[in-house]
Amino acid sequence: SLASLAYGLFVPIFLVNIGLQANLRAISGTAWFLAIALTVVAIFTKVIGSGLGALAGGFDRRDSLRLGVGMISRGEVGLIFASIGVGLTIKGQRVVEPTTFAALVVMVIVTTFVTPPLLKLALQPTRK
Repeated sequence: SLASLAYGLFVPIFLVNIGLQANLRAISGTAWFLAIALTVVAIFTKVIGSGLGALAGGFDRRDSLRLGVGMISRGEVGLIFASIGVGLTIKGQRVVEPTTFAALVVMVIVTTFVTPPLLKLALQPTRK
């Protein structure tokens, strides 16, 4: 089907293209601070924002935390907007600098890899 073709062919090509655009060597000094800060903020805002939304929707605290942890991973949408921004200039200025783009890619990679172990931890049964 068309969906299988898109996920099997075009999504991997897109992700490889994004990876080729990111110059991780550009990250040094304050750029590492930016990458770490973006990652920490990305994790906490997803857990808190989704968790509060789940609480407001009637979930209990434990399930709200689980939902928030499950939402941590950032992916294609963030990469799409970042790649558009890195290629866009307004009045001769780049919207997203290559160093910032590399920091965003680091944040997407880290949040993608930390979500499964954190979710496994959050889904463990409670001890009584």
